[in-house]
Amino acid sequence: MNHNQQLFQRAQRSIPGGVNSPVRAFKAVGGTPAFIRRAQGAYMWDADGQRYIDYIGSWGPMILGHGHPQVLDAVVQAAREGLSFGAPTEREIELAEEILRLMPSMEMLRLVNSGTEAGMSAIRLARGATGRSKIIKFEGCYHGHADALLVKAGSGLATFGHATSAGVPPEVVQDTLVLEYNNVAQLEEAFARFGPQIACLIMEPIAGNMNFVRASVPFMAAARRLTREAGALLIIDEVMTGFRVALGGAQSLYAQHIPGFAPDLTVLGKVIGGGMPLAAFGGARTIMERLAPLGGVYQAGTLSGNPVATACGLSTLKLIQQPGFYERLAERTRALARGLQAAADEAGVPFAADSEGGMFGFFLLPELPQNYAQVMQSEAARFNQFFHGMLGRGVYFAPALYEAGFVSAAHTAEDVQATLAAAREVFAQMA
Repeated sequence: MNHNQQLFQRAQRSIPGGVNSPVRAFKAVGGTPAFIRRAQGAYMWDADGQRYIDYIGSWGPMILGHGHPQVLDAVVQAAREGLSFGAPTEREIELAEEILRLMPSMEMLRLVNSGTEAGMSAIRLARGATGRSKIIKFEGCYHGHADALLVKAGSGLATFGHATSAGVPPEVVQDTLVLEYNNVAQLEEAFARFGPQIACLIMEPIAGNMNFVRASVPFMAAARRLTREAGALLIIDEVMTGFRVALGGAQSLYAQHIPGFAPDLTVLGKVIGGGMPLAAFGGARTIMERLAPLGGVYQAGTLSGNPVATACGLSTLKLIQQPGFYERLAERTRALARGLQAAADEAGVPFAADSEGGMFGFFLLPELPQNYAQVMQSEAARFNQFFHGMLGRGVYFAPALYEAGFVSAAHTAEDVQATLAAAREVFAQMA
């Protein structure tokens, strides 16, 4: 029995499933999870000393790679000054100002500790600002594990969803309307039927929890138009895409195609914390001033704006603004996606890949899916074969069919070539 197996057995005695976030348990792909001992640059090492080229990057935050020296210096200096105060600090202001400067759709923001907390708080704020109860989300989009968002689609067009987790009473999700991603006609019907009751629509501009599925420009334009006409708020969840696909987030990409496009509220996480627990939600001043202590919408957190986390995030945000950073990152990511496509095509394995900035995804399907139902057509057994084949060759992709991947500035052309060499071997076995 190796060290990973020993640790997993030990973990299962004290932690449910042996992990503190379900996807880490490898239940979707089978086998024993790798327990990571350390990471540096583009690599991670597990408890048995196996090195992996890392394409999860802590599920997105590690855009600079692991252990960037300037980020570590900022974190160490902040830790020396104090781990937590429960009182305001100047660095919170500096981080907020930096984010607002880079994402002009926001005039104010509130720092929190996780994407779940940010998404939950944004929805509460939207309900408080509009005086309405109903919300729209899309099947396959994940906005954290708040009760009202753990919902699957209903049985018919524009019907309300059903809880996907035990412990969520039906009445908690009765105001959550679950629609099909990229379905403009269904979205229009939902607003025609429920428009005056809808507080907000929340969506990922690039869905990263059904792997990598883009919102089409017509779909995004319709979401913006319909929410505005109905007096509902448009919430763009950029926990994953924010500062990951572009310096201005995915919303800056859609603004290039949709005149005057801007969300009412934005949810951020991951990159803005640089690997530390930190997230945010923000929007127009008139909306954000409804938050306590100025308004009646309550939200609070003991560790919100933590001084070590803000140091990590602020250092990261400054470094990703270096000239040419995103151009280099995007090209490296495209090289990976295109190379995987070519390797699969050579072996005759159905495959479709896409990328934006430092985020990518792939499907063992002949073409890119546009919604969750199409994603579900993927064969889990074939993905599991690919995943374990790559893992055994030292390449760590997400251990689930439905998760996007991430490239960092630390990944080299040689890392990509090593990944593609491994993929060619695995695809040859799958053919």
